[in-house]
Amino acid sequence: MTKVTAAHDPPSPQKEVEAAMRPAPGGPFPLIALAALALLAAVWAGLARMGWGLPALHPDLTAHHGDLMISGFLGTLISLERVVALKRRAALAIPLLAGAGSFAFLLGSPAGVGLFLVAAAGAGLLALYAAIYRLQPALHTAVMAGGAGMWLVGTLLRLGGAPVPRAVPWWAGFLVLTIVGERLELMRLRFPSPGRRAALLAAILVLTGGLVFTRINPDLGMRVAGLGLAGQGVWLASSDIARRTVRQPGLTRFIAWSLLAGYVWLTVAGVLWLHFGQQAAGVWYDAMLHAVFLGFVFSMIFGHAPVILPSVLGVRMAFRPAFYGHLVLLHASLLARIAADLAGAPGAARWGGLLNAAALLLFGLNTARSVRAARR
Repeated sequence: MTKVTAAHDPPSPQKEVEAAMRPAPGGPFPLIALAALALLAAVWAGLARMGWGLPALHPDLTAHHGDLMISGFLGTLISLERVVALKRRAALAIPLLAGAGSFAFLLGSPAGVGLFLVAAAGAGLLALYAAIYRLQPALHTAVMAGGAGMWLVGTLLRLGGAPVPRAVPWWAGFLVLTIVGERLELMRLRFPSPGRRAALLAAILVLTGGLVFTRINPDLGMRVAGLGLAGQGVWLASSDIARRTVRQPGLTRFIAWSLLAGYVWLTVAGVLWLHFGQQAAGVWYDAMLHAVFLGFVFSMIFGHAPVILPSVLGVRMAFRPAFYGHLVLLHASLLARIAADLAGAPGAARWGGLLNAAALLLFGLNTARSVRAARR
């Protein structure tokens, strides 16, 4: 999720990681704080929804679990990383709008207020990608622009009164295409062959077509979109340089394992969407969503955080083997949760959800320890 500049001689993956971990001057800490607050609130609301008996901060908080996680946390973080990487300070209004939207949800404001702010952030991110593409056309920019458009569409559906399950697939598309585009950006010095590019574009078009078709036939549209998800998971697993860098030591290996595990979960999510089709609630719905949002997206976050945070916040991070703790806990607990979902055992799935939350908290703790160790 970092921006790699062209060079005459491609640097080794280890040197790329070391260069990316050098801190940038200064950092937008208030926006990161908003994103972190949205994450904590989303985890709290998610545990409350699963029946863990946590007190509600306000009556509607549990209904905004998805809004807080996808738009408040991930939307703020993704748009902030893009703005910092592109060095366009005026565009900081985009993550600010997303963060303000999540804050409106936290305050218990009418849902339309937060959704309007998030929609404005989505439109701003889409406009930013369009401006970049006009200056320097590139496939990865077009793919990420498609993701921003899906974020906007999902939020507009919510603003129009659509239930959350109708918007969530679009939000999943936003995150998947953003990550796929950023992996393509990192491949610019080792770009896939024309045949592989065509295969990826076909999978993206299948996903997009399936999402559009959900407006006509939600069940069939979800199944088609699932085929597109699975196709992108297989493509990433077979094309990404992580297949080679997993043999290298230290942080490079940790990043590779995080990426490869995420690609497996994206493929699993696609198979679940293809098999179950449209779901509005229940254990199947839980498995379909969290295979994407926890298994794929958070595995990407775990792998890229040691690279993103130094460049965005201007802090140093030291790689620690303890990083494998939150990575293993996330995937083991998610595997247990989804197995319980598929077995129709919601009680066991609740424990999996609790351990998922523990993995996210352990990630925050290990990250803080890493920054502290680097300062020494």
